[in-house]
Amino acid sequence: MRTVHSRVVDQQRSRPGARFGAGEGGGGHREGDQRGRRNAARVLIAASALTLVGCSSTDSSGSGATASGSSATDSAATGPVTVFAAASLKATFTELGRQFEQAYPGSKVDFQFAGSSDLAQQIIAGAPADVFASADTANMTKVTDAHEITDQPVNFASNTLTIAVAPGNPKGIATLADLTRPDVSVVVCAPQVPCGSAAVKVEQAANVDIKPVSEEQAVTDVLGKVTSGQADAGLVYRTDASGAGDKVTAVPFAESSGVVNIYPIGVLADAKNATGGREFAELVAGPQGRDVLQQAGFGAP
Repeated sequence: MRTVHSRVVDQQRSRPGARFGAGEGGGGHREGDQRGRRNAARVLIAASALTLVGCSSTDSSGSGATASGSSATDSAATGPVTVFAAASLKATFTELGRQFEQAYPGSKVDFQFAGSSDLAQQIIAGAPADVFASADTANMTKVTDAHEITDQPVNFASNTLTIAVAPGNPKGIATLADLTRPDVSVVVCAPQVPCGSAAVKVEQAANVDIKPVSEEQAVTDVLGKVTSGQADAGLVYRTDASGAGDKVTAVPFAESSGVVNIYPIGVLADAKNATGGREFAELVAGPQGRDVLQQAGFGAP
């Protein structure tokens, strides 16, 4: 059985909706030599890292209110805000990016969506970003332990797994144990990715041993292999299955409720646009963010 060293329920929590500081307190400050080395690394990799950043839409739809409840003219938030976010947040964060750009004329939210473990590694290596939103607390802890985030991250959402299958469920999959059948090809996330870590935990809870045909680096890749017909089933977040509409059928299973991934968000210590980063993080953790996330199927943190 695939293994992962973590608890069954992701329990590291902080106060939902807390305001983000300006870089003081929380996890302490990095030493001067650490900062020098990381700043040097940032110079070396900034050009290549920025090519990975996908720009959000500049559609002006959505509400104009800010996360903190103030008007855009009360804040200096402007210019580009670079957000590294878990792949499962793509739809919701793209919508929140539109709302943010409408609330703050002159601002632009640039997103990099990928597996949380990959994003954490990029940040620790020096990739330039203002905000990091992870699909679990374990990868956020890696970043805070590296002193890349010195304020306390805020938990803003939760998610659980479901089984995604072809429309109409032609293989008749009803339980997690059905994924061990020899006639069913299954795709999961790699164990180091939050959705893969969750998959290992539900296997352990159900005492089953799934033999996947592939392990992907992002939940969106798992979903893509199911929708393209390359796999019969995939373990994905319920929000991803819901967002796929009629391209897949979601098969819930009992063990998923015992494995809950908590999503934290934090502003990077060396953010180039710390003001914009804090305002975006507060939008996500505030009422507007909760509304968008709940509509997509995310749970409360």
